Amino acid sequence: MNEWTGLLNVVDVEATCWAESPPPGQVGEIIEIGLTVVDLGTRTRTSRHGILVRPARSTVSEFCTELTSLTQQQVDTGVDFAEACRILTTEFAAGSRPWASWGDYDRKQFRAQCAETGVPYPFGPSHTNAKQVFADSYRLRKRPGMAGALRIAELPLAGRHHRGEDDAWNIGALVVAVLERGDWRITTEDRIGSGD
Repeated sequence: MNEWTGLLNVVDVEATCWAESPPPGQVGEIIEIGLTVVDLGTRTRTSRHGILVRPARSTVSEFCTELTSLTQQQVDTGVDFAEACRILTTEFAAGSRPWASWGDYDRKQFRAQCAETGVPYPFGPSHTNAKQVFADSYRLRKRPGMAGALRIAELPLAGRHHRGEDDAWNIGALVVAVLERGDWRITTEDRIGSGD
């Protein structure tokens, strides 16, 4: 029996980052949004997407390039953050579809960046912390990273770790694994505009 139907957006972001503290005047901001659409009814990943986002208040450090492979030149070709959020809303129905991410970083980063820039938050209230649900499903005391979870579920790591598009695709596979175990659930009903 499968109670879940419809489409789910699995989102993974990469953001500007540094080995130490950010340089003066810079803040961590989203530079890539990976998105995989999962059909909850058929338990399949149906499409994968990547949106490069041009940072406005930071630059891509050497550390960030080593981690993600993204360079300043690459992200300079991206859309601005407001346009990225518009794409999520118009092309991926982000405001009405439930969504998931590995941990709560992605949700909090979007909330913070939207608040700081005045860009409307693109997502609806129903969010799943897939890391938490996976750990509960597999009865793990510690919540594993994405790569570790793939090993536990005996799934291959596709693409490059710490690239948003590839990570969203891999997280989508973990979502399907949890769905097949009958353990999928919404973990957060986010109150949009509550100021938190």
